[in-house]
Amino acid sequence: MNKYMGFYELNSSSLPTVPWQQFMPDTRLDKGLLWTVRVAVESGNDHNLPRAVGVPADEAELKGNEFLSEYGSNGIVIYYPYFIAEKSGVLDINGHRTVIEAVEKDLWNLVTFGRKNVTVILEKGQEEEYFGQADFLDKNEIDELVKYASVISGRYRQELSEGKFILAEWSYAYNTDIHYKPIGERYLVFYELRTI
Repeated sequence: MNKYMGFYELNSSSLPTVPWQQFMPDTRLDKGLLWTVRVAVESGNDHNLPRAVGVPADEAELKGNEFLSEYGSNGIVIYYPYFIAEKSGVLDINGHRTVIEAVEKDLWNLVTFGRKNVTVILEKGQEEEYFGQADFLDKNEIDELVKYASVISGRYRQELSEGKFILAEWSYAYNTDIHYKPIGERYLVFYELRTI
């Protein structure tokens, strides 16, 4: 499962996910919000694809149409309201263990800059292992992430039995206003799911 399929899988899962929609040439976005626009391809390299993150509606529409011109024949362009991440990370799930990697703020800090506040390893039949700042994630956050890791494991047990790994990207986040200020209650959101 690549990013393209992962977006559809997230939509049909019971995971809390971004409310993405497919961008079309006539898409008009709410000017009172900031937006994220992303690309997913059906086949080929799906790493480092273009995106516009946390941009005003006019810029998001412009980028969406640019991305459609370049990638529309081999994939989709999606959009969703921008959120501000308080903590982000990856669930790395295989048949024997779940690894939670977490970083302060945006996932970009982990995947691009290699920063990590904590790694939690949950191996079946073993005690939890912590590397880094053990109190970065509280017990409720770990329990919630483990609960969704279990949901993912159940849904993709065939892939896991074949020795594949499932990666799920997540954030504890807030909605935002046009000025990048957090609004509302904090929530957990998943925004990428794929197998490797």
